[in-house]
Amino acid sequence: MKNLAQLQPSIPLGPLDGRYRTETAALVNFLSEPALNRARITVEIEWLIFLSVNRVLPGAPVLSAADQAYLRQIPEEFGGAEIAELKEIEAETRHDVKAVEYFLKRRLDDAPNHLPETALDTVHEIVHIFCTSEDINNLAYAITIRDAVQQVWLPAAQEFVVQLAELARETAAQPMLSRTHGQTATPSTLGKEVAVLTHRLARQLRRIGKQEFLGKINGATGTYGAHLAGVPDANWVDLSRRFVTHLGLTWNPLTTQIESHDWMAELFADMARFNRIAHNLATDFWTYISLGYFRQNLAAQGSTGSSTMPHKVNPIRFENAEANMEISNALLDTLSATLVTSRMQRDLTDSTTQRNIGVAFGHSLLALSNLRRGVAGLDVAPEVLDADLNNSWEVLAEPIQQAMRAAAIAGATGMANPYERLKELTRGHRVTAEDMRSFIAELGMPADVAARLLELTPASYTGLAAELVELLDIAGL
Repeated sequence: MKNLAQLQPSIPLGPLDGRYRTETAALVNFLSEPALNRARITVEIEWLIFLSVNRVLPGAPVLSAADQAYLRQIPEEFGGAEIAELKEIEAETRHDVKAVEYFLKRRLDDAPNHLPETALDTVHEIVHIFCTSEDINNLAYAITIRDAVQQVWLPAAQEFVVQLAELARETAAQPMLSRTHGQTATPSTLGKEVAVLTHRLARQLRRIGKQEFLGKINGATGTYGAHLAGVPDANWVDLSRRFVTHLGLTWNPLTTQIESHDWMAELFADMARFNRIAHNLATDFWTYISLGYFRQNLAAQGSTGSSTMPHKVNPIRFENAEANMEISNALLDTLSATLVTSRMQRDLTDSTTQRNIGVAFGHSLLALSNLRRGVAGLDVAPEVLDADLNNSWEVLAEPIQQAMRAAAIAGATGMANPYERLKELTRGHRVTAEDMRSFIAELGMPADVAARLLELTPASYTGLAAELVELLDIAGL
């Protein structure tokens, strides 16, 4: 057999870069290793420009607008050739951030070939000055995670919540038998149950939308020691704050060598909670399909069903979503737990852990894609919902019991032991509409109460469910 590991182009080990590539590819622009390196280059360049234009370093040239434009074009043009070059440099340095530094210095040396008058070939020593690797890494990760959330994951999640809100409103008045503990229970409406899940998901998205992305640039142990040794008269705390906020991040004033990653743990916990609610939705919808409440549109699902049983349309979108939410959460939970801890002032447990952020996002994004497709391929089956309700007249034991209690309080006689009497009528027995109406008629209730109860059916016993859907608010996601 041929060794598949030696074939070119190389074969992906994981499904996100193989089977599911099309659905997760957008994250590559933010959470891949090349994207991280591009962000590192951006941070190094912005630090160089910031120190220059603010005249922080005595004797250093002030970079011209043309010099700054040249520098900022470097990450803009970062592509396949640059990725390969950086990989070659890292093979020599054995250090990823040092490789970025050397990569950038090559561009400084090449600047005179592109600019008639430039100072860039004289500023080698400003590149990475006063920085430890984590000064660059923490800012690069904050930028890439922020952009992945805001430009890829959050829009996909918002799209799904909007889709659910539309389904909730469309089915707000569709009666549905509830099943608490899997048993027949007080009816609701399909739309109200979808609205509950939608409301829960929307709340998590609002939290994620307000997430802070923190950063620091304060040296090897967070003391500005090297900064003061080099330029003692500068206000390094203020410069640090200004630089971090210039990048669109929130400044963290107190750190060790690393930015503490607490914000990452907060974000990942909220994303995991969103995933778990979405997982709950997937299992509920799977059950509704099993009960026949939803019919699956085969064309919309994009599935051929069983390979051997032609009649089947499997709810694979919801099953796929379940599994991928679970994988995503396993990673998000590990990231949240691991990243908040670092021995003393620094250890490297975060370095390899953070390289799995894209994988965690990818499995969640894949699950969202499947959920959107799954929900889009569903048609409500009102006749099944109605038949289920018609076969469950026992659920009216609750309103009859409560009406008896209220009537007794109001002075009616013959209303004693309502719970026990309804229990005797309904528990373990098949109850028909006639059974219920006969029971109501024999109670001797006030005429208006009896009339109201005699009109009641399982399908009409939905309380304010339809009206509650109007309270669903997904604005501001």
